[in-house]
Amino acid sequence: MNEQDSRPQNENPEPLGWDAITAAFDRRYPGQDNPIHFGCLIPWQLGGPNPLQGVSAYDGGDYFHFVTYGLSDLYEKEGTDPEYSGYGYEFTLKLAKVGLENEMQELQCVAGILQDLAKLTFEKGEQFFPYEYIYTGQELGFDRHQKSKLTGFITTWDEVGTIDTPNGKVDFVKLIGATDAELRAIMDNKLRVQELEEKIGDVTDYTRDSTV
Repeated sequence: MNEQDSRPQNENPEPLGWDAITAAFDRRYPGQDNPIHFGCLIPWQLGGPNPLQGVSAYDGGDYFHFVTYGLSDLYEKEGTDPEYSGYGYEFTLKLAKVGLENEMQELQCVAGILQDLAKLTFEKGEQFFPYEYIYTGQELGFDRHQKSKLTGFITTWDEVGTIDTPNGKVDFVKLIGATDAELRAIMDNKLRVQELEEKIGDVTDYTRDSTV
């Protein structure tokens, strides 16, 4: 992953889907015309290791708000669903600034995690929807130095919601960091995803303790 503008500069084909995602987050964070962006040197279609063409991180004050580019059709429509664009969604994630020893390294780490999750869709056809959980089985945190208690995720709707693009609709599915104990409680039907979200909010906070 490189910190660079991976938005195509050529006019053919036009990046209509890409621009629609950017416009939605520009409305959410007005004035941030140049958010932190992680692009790919070699596209997935040409043998590159990362399926997403880019990941942006907007400054939300106390947190960074990530959004992916690549699970939906960014240029011409390629998906067969007449209603939705591509796989129909893009990931988002809010990362709290508190506790980040090196912001840029941690941002790069999150961008890498989003790439890894996108690979599950590209390679295995696994899709992600709101109010699900992502259990990794690991006990160490997914932050760069593995000091956090957060090991996996629950999903919810991002406040940006669903947008209409020239290639179809795109849902924004937000990831929220969860601990191993919290995820096990969900798997054992002792806790619902919505209940956990109500307890912890929608921001991934590396410094928080487990709620169970």
